Amino acid sequence: MDGLLSTLDLTDTGARTDEDIFTGPSQWMPRGRVFGGQVLAQSLVAAMHTVPDDRPVHSMHGYFLRPGDVNEHITFAVDRIHDGRSFSTRRTQAYQSSQPILSMIASFQHADEGVSHQLDMPADIPDPESLPTAADVLSGLDHEIARHWATERPFDMRHVPSPIYLSVEGPRVPHQAVWLRAIGTIGDDQKLHRAALAYVSDYSILEPVLRRHGVPWATPGLKVASLDHAMWWHRDVRVDDWLLYVQESPSSGGGRGLSIGRIFDRSGVLVASVAQEGMVRVPTSARD
Repeated sequence: MDGLLSTLDLTDTGARTDEDIFTGPSQWMPRGRVFGGQVLAQSLVAAMHTVPDDRPVHSMHGYFLRPGDVNEHITFAVDRIHDGRSFSTRRTQAYQSSQPILSMIASFQHADEGVSHQLDMPADIPDPESLPTAADVLSGLDHEIARHWATERPFDMRHVPSPIYLSVEGPRVPHQAVWLRAIGTIGDDQKLHRAALAYVSDYSILEPVLRRHGVPWATPGLKVASLDHAMWWHRDVRVDDWLLYVQESPSSGGGRGLSIGRIFDRSGVLVASVAQEGMVRVPTSARD
């Protein structure tokens, strides 16, 4: 958890030209590439630093342009595109070695009143306490990725009906749910909770594509990478309480897969929605 919080603690360089410039570290990852959720959350935090506290983020759209290197810091350039009476818009470009690795635009809104409704949380989901942790599922595996998933992530993630790390059990369906919760407390800063939710939203969002075709993460030759990521925050959220991430994939083809997600708190309040398209290249021998 300390690693996540330090990653989101960006340094303000003090540079002020047409953009605000920040820098941040990269978390270690087994394959040497920056986790997409990390740079997404950092880009959001950079934008937040340029917006008044009374305008929380309500939407974000980002494109992953190049893989990042975990051995390098990341520079974030924020363009203050617009400040209106109720809304502010920011664009963040994330750079390594003078090359953009992510481009994101986000919108922030002053609190306002309006009509309110939401979809209901699924009623047939088992409680998180009844489900195995990643450490339970992957214990005993001597592999750096398995160790990372089991014990080094800042979130506890528990799958319904079961994880697809090593195998896909049950029907080949394009949907699943994941209970998630930060492994430590974060405090009361809503900006940090929203950024952390962006971080964790990238972990499992493409798994319904793999589940539909019976392809576990351990499949030799499997290549999966996020292409773009959109997110909408509907209400305040705490990531150090249990959240239910309901996911489904309406379509895949052409080496890409699309997934949609809805995130509920444990009481059934819909706090956020997510959409992502990713590159999904499954070896011919593993296709159903």
